[in-house]
Amino acid sequence: MRRPRLHTLRARFTAGLLVLLAVGCAAVGIAAVLELNGFLTARLDQQLSDTGSVFPASLEHQGPGRDDHDGDEHGDTRRQTTGTLGVRLVDGHVTNAAVVRPGSDTTDLVTVDLSSGDTQALAAVPTDGHGHSVELSTPGDYRVMAWPGRDGDVLITGLPLEPVDAAVHRLELVAGSVFGMALAGAGIAGALWVRWSLRPLSRIAGTATHISELPLASGEVTLPARAPDTRPRSTEVDQVTLAFNRMLGHVENALTQRQRSEERLRSFSADASHELRTPVASVRGHAELALLHPGPVPPEVTRALERIAAESGRMGAMVDDLLLLARLDAGRPLAHEAVDLTRLLLDAVTDARAAGPGHHWSLELPEELVTVTGDADRLQQILANLLANARLHTPPGTKVTTGLIADDDCVVVTVTDDGPGIPPALREHLFERFVHGDGPRRDGGGGTGLGLSIVAAVAAAHGGTVSVASEPGATTFTLRLPRPGAGSG
Repeated sequence: MRRPRLHTLRARFTAGLLVLLAVGCAAVGIAAVLELNGFLTARLDQQLSDTGSVFPASLEHQGPGRDDHDGDEHGDTRRQTTGTLGVRLVDGHVTNAAVVRPGSDTTDLVTVDLSSGDTQALAAVPTDGHGHSVELSTPGDYRVMAWPGRDGDVLITGLPLEPVDAAVHRLELVAGSVFGMALAGAGIAGALWVRWSLRPLSRIAGTATHISELPLASGEVTLPARAPDTRPRSTEVDQVTLAFNRMLGHVENALTQRQRSEERLRSFSADASHELRTPVASVRGHAELALLHPGPVPPEVTRALERIAAESGRMGAMVDDLLLLARLDAGRPLAHEAVDLTRLLLDAVTDARAAGPGHHWSLELPEELVTVTGDADRLQQILANLLANARLHTPPGTKVTTGLIADDDCVVVTVTDDGPGIPPALREHLFERFVHGDGPRRDGGGGTGLGLSIVAAVAAAHGGTVSVASEPGATTFTLRLPRPGAGSG
């Protein structure tokens, strides 16, 4: 069975307070009990010392030959405390033993039959004039004191320890009850006090929980109100509150600065892409026009014009990709219409087969058509980019399998190849912009580094996700798109 744990700081503080209070109460109780027991025992010793051996001496001279004069000489038992024990021992053997009864006189004593164990215990009491505690089976526990007699015997006087034990037990009961109620009251009051003292920490925890649920990575975010700080620097808790509020201020300023920087970068990217489209198109048009010149053109000029046209086309595609990303970053809405995803996959695989005849292309589709709601052009671009990525970064002969699975909630498109795989260090940044693969997957062609970032951005704009799992011989890109209200037909 597992022991319960104190998980909260409030519970630990309260438990610590109760433990300290319990230790203090126990120390006070033990000290009081020991002091009372010692005090009452000392009183018994004082009574025994005052009484002396009068009572056991009177027992020594009781008998047929005793007269009144002898009785007066050796003491009067009526002055003895009720329960007083008198014992006479000769050579370790009890010759007389009696106890004073309530209301007794010198002729009315209770004779006590002591067992051999009681005799041994009494015989072991030293004749030093000091009190000693003994446990007797017949009369009970006694505090006794021994004196040497005149006839070589030992005279012992004892008083019962029962009143002392009763008083001590009474104190233990009262102290236990009082301390128990004190602990219960202190536990309740301590829990309330600790709860009140730690309220600022609860507010800090609530504020931190609320902040953790905010989309800090997307767009401009206004942090919630700070934790209340009514007594700055007065206690450790208030210092934590002040430090937490200062931290929130720094975080909010950092988020604001980052948002402004990203907005400037998006604005620059959109403006630059928009402005570059016209000159890039112009350069490409003039190069193509020069190639159509009917007159003789030197071969090196023709080659230069062809390269200008090709690079202009590549630059134009990059500009279009940057402009698309800028629009998606700005949150511009996409088309929202029913899209036949089955048809898009058929077209995309057909185009990939034509662009990469050296690869083995296969397509796995469900029997029924699958439709989603979204932008057909952008979804077509996602599929084209995924297949182009598999073609450009795997060697000829690689098998690329495209699959489609659909249910009532989402559609899953997978693109799997048996190429060399993606290095683990690259996987974490694969969907970031301008990230290129190293090693074998980049052999055979390169791109702008924007294809997979466009896949991730368009998927997110459709409320979907894209992920990758890779190992040598098996790399799978998985695209998930929601299907709110879409059906198959």
